[in-house]
Amino acid sequence: MIQAPDLPLWWSLIVGLLVLAGAGMTLVGSVGLLRLHTFFDRVHAPTLGSSLGAVLIVLASIVCFSVLRTRLSIHEVLIVLLITCTTPVAFMLLARSALYRARAERSAKTSETTDAEPSDLPPGSGDSDLAR
Repeated sequence: MIQAPDLPLWWSLIVGLLVLAGAGMTLVGSVGLLRLHTFFDRVHAPTLGSSLGAVLIVLASIVCFSVLRTRLSIHEVLIVLLITCTTPVAFMLLARSALYRARAERSAKTSETTDAEPSDLPPGSGDSDLAR
């Protein structure tokens, strides 16, 4: 049973614009994922784009079902609350794990140079002075 034909034209236009704007924001976030180079940049654009896109689409759903039922339909607000709470947390966890991994790889590279024999190190380096 489709109730969309019962939606007045001007409300249909508002709902359609909100859905298109939400889809456009999600597309912008996806394009940002493709164009940006580093991990930290890549995780930022889709997070913002998908969050704002989902909020606009849920807003269109709220408008549509509020007009059709002639009462305020707010149970979709739960979706917005969950998205706005979980998306930044997931972003922070991904960024922290990537930062931890980058630091671990960098410290592993520097420890390889300190594990070398004192005779392998150039004169004047800190480790060769300690070996004497």
